[in-house]
Amino acid sequence: MNLAEGVQIVSFGILAAAVLISALGVVLLKNVVYSAFLLGGSFISMAGLYFLLNADFVAAAQVLVYVGAINVLILFAIMLVNKQEEYAVVKGAGVRQVATALVCLGLFALLGTMVVSTPWAISSVTPAGDGSIVTIGIHFFTDFLLPFELVSVLLLIALVGAIVLARREFVPENLSPSGEDEALMLPERPREMVSSRDDK
Repeated sequence: MNLAEGVQIVSFGILAAAVLISALGVVLLKNVVYSAFLLGGSFISMAGLYFLLNADFVAAAQVLVYVGAINVLILFAIMLVNKQEEYAVVKGAGVRQVATALVCLGLFALLGTMVVSTPWAISSVTPAGDGSIVTIGIHFFTDFLLPFELVSVLLLIALVGAIVLARREFVPENLSPSGEDEALMLPERPREMVSSRDDK
């Protein structure tokens, strides 16, 4: 994506401000639903920054993985839990907030020092641009084929585990725990009586 220099500067300023405001909203708001939505806004703004860098594949992966999967999963978890709990003041919250502010300021100072001290000279290497997807695909299926397949196997294992946890009603009744092991087992969902075809 080739834009004029002025358009790039204005777009960068707007996207950077959106990232910072969304990130501050995620941290400072007490409503977790609003924080989750602002987290999605921060991810989308980051994808816009990737588009400005001609990293179209990384931007698309940012939207698909972080916004379309992780952020939606966070929202589903918040909505499904639906736990109504009154806000209670935590003892020593002021000390924790001060410690958190000091850590954040230290990280900000460290990152600022790194940005100032790093030589940002323009490299002579030509960026991949529109051909970045082809280049990444070639590397995925040649140099990084084994890690790519291992990640897919791990995702398959996680999917099978999620299905097993969701279908707990097929656990035999004679394996029900007793005593101390009962706290380690997940409660089963209530079973529903299924009418057989003969009843119809």
